[in-house]
Amino acid sequence: MGVPHIRGAQARDLWRRLSAVTDPELDEPITDMGFVERLDILHGDVRIDFRLPTYWCSPNFAFLMADGIRRAALAPAWVQSVQVRLLDHCFGDRVNAAVNGEESFEAAFAELTEGADLSDVREKFREKAFLRRQETVILGLRAMGWSAAQITGLTLAGFDALNLGNQPEAAAQKPRYREILVGDGLACLPHDPAFVCWQGNPIVAKDLSDHLMRLRAIRINMEFNGAMCRGLAATRYKEVDLSGREPELIDFMLGRVPPRSHRDSHVSQG
Repeated sequence: MGVPHIRGAQARDLWRRLSAVTDPELDEPITDMGFVERLDILHGDVRIDFRLPTYWCSPNFAFLMADGIRRAALAPAWVQSVQVRLLDHCFGDRVNAAVNGEESFEAAFAELTEGADLSDVREKFREKAFLRRQETVILGLRAMGWSAAQITGLTLAGFDALNLGNQPEAAAQKPRYREILVGDGLACLPHDPAFVCWQGNPIVAKDLSDHLMRLRAIRINMEFNGAMCRGLAATRYKEVDLSGREPELIDFMLGRVPPRSHRDSHVSQG
C-alpha cells in the first residue's frame, strides 16, 4: 500500500481532492493511510485503485470510501470519466460495480441492509469526526492558556479570526472543524457559538471538562482503530510506514498515547 508517484498538475489536483476523502471510522485521509494504490489519468479519463487493511473490511465502509473517491475525482471540470477499483477485498467486485454504475449501497447489498440505508452510518461518523476535530482545536486553545470561559464564549467570527500558528495540529484541524460546524448548520451567523454539541447546544464553561472527557474517549477509540488498521496493513502489505510518529497498539495498552496535538503530525506526500 505505497503512495503512488504523483506527477503533473492534474494528478496533483486529484491527489489534493482525494486527501479530503477520509476513512469514515478514523476520520483520517485515505492518502495519509496509504490506501490509494494507483492513480492514472489519460485524456481526462481517470482510474484510481485502492486497497484496505484487510480482506474483510466492512462493505459499508468500503462503499463509503469508494463513493467518496469517485465523487472527489469527478469534481474537476477537465475530468471526463472516473473508474474506481477496490482491490483485494471480499466484496470488491460488488462495491466496484455499484459505485461505478452509480448504484446505491442499499440496492447492491440488499440482503445485508434489510431496507435500511447508509444515512445513519454517515451521521454517526460525521458526528465522531466533528467531535474529534473539535477536541483538537479546544486542546490547542488550552495549551495557549485560554480559560474555559474564553473557549466556550468564542463566537464563529472570533473562531475565524483565530491564529493557531503555534499549535500546528489545532491549526490543521481548524478548517476541518469549521467545515462541519458551518456545513451542517451548527453555526451560521458571526455571533453564533463556535463550540457546540452535535445536537447544536452551546457548551458552557462549567461543563467543558466533562465534555472534554467524552471527547477524549472518542479520540482514543478512533486512534486505537487507526493503530490497528496500520498494524494490519503493515502485516498484509509490508509497505506501510510505521516510523514511530503514530501510536502502535502497545502504546494504547500501556496508556501512553497523548493527544495528537502533542505529537508530530505525519502527512504522506504525493
